[in-house]
Amino acid sequence: MKRLLFTFSILIAVATFSFCFGAKKPPVPGANQIELYRSIIEGKSVAVVANQTSMINQTHLVDKLLSIGINIKVIFAPEHGFRNLADAGETIENGKDTETGIPLISLYGSHLKPTTQDLTGIDVVIFDIQDVGTRFYTYISTLHYILEACAENHVKCLILDRPNPNGFYFDGNVLDTAYSSFVGMDPVPVVHGMTVGEYASMLNREGWLKYGSKCDLVVIKCRNYTHQTLYELPVKPSPNLPNQTSVYLYPSICFFEGTAISLGRGTSFPFQVFGSPNLPDKGFSFIPASVPGAKNPPLLGVKCFGTDLRDAIKKKLVPKPELNLDWLISAYIDFPQKDKFFTPYFDVLAGGPLLRQQIQKGMTAEQIRTTWKEGLTKFAKIREKYLLYK
Repeated sequence: MKRLLFTFSILIAVATFSFCFGAKKPPVPGANQIELYRSIIEGKSVAVVANQTSMINQTHLVDKLLSIGINIKVIFAPEHGFRNLADAGETIENGKDTETGIPLISLYGSHLKPTTQDLTGIDVVIFDIQDVGTRFYTYISTLHYILEACAENHVKCLILDRPNPNGFYFDGNVLDTAYSSFVGMDPVPVVHGMTVGEYASMLNREGWLKYGSKCDLVVIKCRNYTHQTLYELPVKPSPNLPNQTSVYLYPSICFFEGTAISLGRGTSFPFQVFGSPNLPDKGFSFIPASVPGAKNPPLLGVKCFGTDLRDAIKKKLVPKPELNLDWLISAYIDFPQKDKFFTPYFDVLAGGPLLRQQIQKGMTAEQIRTTWKEGLTKFAKIREKYLLYK
């Protein structure tokens, strides 16, 4: 009997080890599972919200859908454009997709939300864009406006979900909606820890759309994905997030966009360094230049001294399930002209003036983090209701 129990224990141990540490199937985005949504769009007039990340293996979603006879009437492009990447903040003009001739409407700049005219005759809007899981990454702001437009015009919205590379945690201050903008529209923390499909369901059902409206929403889930999956992006989501290191660092160091500090735009390693000519020389420097994706970067042509984070994964600085405020605070301490460190854009990124005021008062990262707890606890309860990958 003891031998039998021992053998049984060994079998359980081996099975557990295989389950936890064995080869896992890679995540499959919703877009790849055409069999699950083909019936929703066949015979319908379709609009597509997409960009260079909207791929089904090696084929763009638009090209694939056209090849199976789907009637795509219009393409909506978010910040950075449709097939070709534009600079952050660069104006994207309306026109036609050069590959298919389909009318292309930009949803960046003065035209953030589809109009009734844009959606006239449209039965279904497909949203398929790779997000990186932060409040200030504008693809979820485009999503917000798409849901509103669909609700107002009685058009179905189909979300083809994709894994969130920063979906293994949520952290940061919850946005004060008095300071909502295109880089933060909703009362969520800096890192929300949700996929686009989950986020869309939350917006739709929590009454956060204009006038509390709701749209006819369908989400095609990913396969083989959970919120513990460390998903490596197959296509860079924007011109200055070129690799996984930048994607992991982005939630913590994007705050520097609202300061006098460069994040390495105009180098081959954007969002993997930070520096300024006014920071002390600690043995690392870089000079921003005009390059594709950053034609006129901050501190163009100026030698910047700062911190090199290109080995952040190797040094186990990332991925970690929390924001790192120490980099921002240390740069502020080292910067000689404190009154010129922050720009007005910082409060926009931070969802209000509180974070700036806390740093200026000399609060430590841990002291600041304690002020987030109440908001994060409330958000956790809301988030839990919409998780599709528990």
